[in-house]
Amino acid sequence: MEPMTAADTTPARRISTRVGAIAESATLAVDAKAKALKAAGRPVIGFGAGEPDFPTPDYVVQAAIAACSEPKNHRYTPAAGLPELKAAIAEKTLRDTGVEVAANQVLVTNGGKQAVYEAFATLVDDGDEVILPAPYWTTYPEAIRLAGGVPVDVVADETQDYLVTVEQLEAARTEKTKALLFCSPSNPTGGVYTAAEVEAIGRWALEHGIWVITDEIYEHLIYGDAEFVSIVKAVPELANQTVILNGVAKTYAMTGWRVGWLIGPTDVVKAASNLQSHATSNVCNVAQRAALAAVSGDLSAVDEMKTAFDRRRQTIVRMLNEIDGVYCPEPKGAFYAYPSVKGLIGKELRGVTIESSAQLASVILDEAEVAVVPGEAFGTPGYLRLSYALSDDDIVEGVSRMQKLLAEAH
Repeated sequence: MEPMTAADTTPARRISTRVGAIAESATLAVDAKAKALKAAGRPVIGFGAGEPDFPTPDYVVQAAIAACSEPKNHRYTPAAGLPELKAAIAEKTLRDTGVEVAANQVLVTNGGKQAVYEAFATLVDDGDEVILPAPYWTTYPEAIRLAGGVPVDVVADETQDYLVTVEQLEAARTEKTKALLFCSPSNPTGGVYTAAEVEAIGRWALEHGIWVITDEIYEHLIYGDAEFVSIVKAVPELANQTVILNGVAKTYAMTGWRVGWLIGPTDVVKAASNLQSHATSNVCNVAQRAALAAVSGDLSAVDEMKTAFDRRRQTIVRMLNEIDGVYCPEPKGAFYAYPSVKGLIGKELRGVTIESSAQLASVILDEAEVAVVPGEAFGTPGYLRLSYALSDDDIVEGVSRMQKLLAEAH
């Protein structure tokens, strides 16, 4: 008998179809490449990741340090979150949005991404359609597909400041529509819906029995005359068919601490908590204690960041709009600029004919050593996303390099 070789025992399909179909996070991929080039000594400026460049406030750090010494934090705690943190999140939600929720409507998650995943996993069945306004954050469609759902893109371009209308949503609705993903302020565009627009969309969802999954993680990062309005505050009757996603990452410069949350009707939260009890159990207790200090405190830290972000926002938009072939609407929230580069497609640059925004982003990284994320990652080719959550000097230097390079396009 012939000896069995390793090849004989190799499964035909090594990676599951569901996981194998997941696209890599484009924003994290760009950030990783930029950091690798920097580590190799290249003077790369990275506009890729949506991450405040400020340190976490000291009172939050001190709360975490103290928590490390408490043996109770060395043990398992309830999978859905520390009871005192859930209560504080409920109080914070009322304080900041005017939406009243109970502590048992809160699930504390390992960052906002776990909240996104669990919301779709809990609500969506195979074949259910989820209306997804585009440009969208890269993780949304992947989380929808992992749940067996079908993302239905509704595109809003720069002529409408990237804000979808009720008419567009209605045109996308079918008998299979289960939910709408709503994100204001928006990642990647910085778009912010007015109170009237939020209410109109909420009334539409209510009328048609459509769930709303609303991502409110940028709630405090709004500028000028823009106003954040929670869709549940605008349409209180929507509370029983809405899941709110949020976290400490952007407001308190705590991206690495990995604490987010999901708020919703008790049956949804109970089901999502059951899922989490098998997936990860409780979020790290030290990080939860830090989050408790953050949400229980005032908003002075985010107010300081907002002043800097607002200044940087105005700088980056002005400089981008000085480039021929580039048009950048003014973002009203978050910390992203989303310029159209459609005017550069088809032009030649450094011996290369630019055929897509993805190719343009690659040329900008290779030739100007500036990392940006192409619009392909957000469902709308022909655009670039630049985070302005980096220093004023880096913004000016990075966009100046782009200006100099792109001036050669012909």
